[in-house]
Amino acid sequence: MSVLTDALADPRSSVRLRAVMDAGTHPDPADLDVLVEQCAVEPDFFVRDMLTWALIRQPADEVVRRVLPELERPVSQARSQALHTLSKIGDPSVWPSVRPLLRDPDVEVLRAAWRTAAAIVPEAESGALARTLAAHLGQGDRETRLSLSRAIVALGEDTVRPVLDDAGSSSDAEVRAHVAEIDRLLHDPDAASALAVERARREVALGRTRSAKG
Repeated sequence: MSVLTDALADPRSSVRLRAVMDAGTHPDPADLDVLVEQCAVEPDFFVRDMLTWALIRQPADEVVRRVLPELERPVSQARSQALHTLSKIGDPSVWPSVRPLLRDPDVEVLRAAWRTAAAIVPEAESGALARTLAAHLGQGDRETRLSLSRAIVALGEDTVRPVLDDAGSSSDAEVRAHVAEIDRLLHDPDAASALAVERARREVALGRTRSAKG
């Protein structure tokens, strides 16, 4: 058992974080399997984020080769972390492996798939991706909606404008509101924080209304 494996088994997140930081600072191909395996089970968000950083410090082709099988694992965290790593590498060749996860039943995996797909989709398929993403407009909590908005914006206005125009005339008020939020992001990328706050206030207000009716 390696020193890294021992450290990653420590119950203290600070110890695991330091071990992953060291692994990223001094990349060693021998650590690759251990780092990928930890991605699937690591409970701490900050350690998981550092795991991705440590992985992308390794040779990209080796990381992609090792991470791709994680997309087919039944463990949802393995899939979402693999997607997160692939989004940072940005290798378009993994598009065929990422595309099926746009139908993943786990919302965290789905959000990671949106982000990754927007980063690597071939230009010829970007319009189809925009339509796939648009099918989720108006759904989910504020974080999910913001994730979707950012993925759509990342495709570029020329690509997404036709689907946004169609969705903007939807009979569903939530879909129309979501389109309006995306339009704001297209013209002001810094609006994301304000949109998140607005959505949170709206959800709180709706919760109070429902409580009063109950």
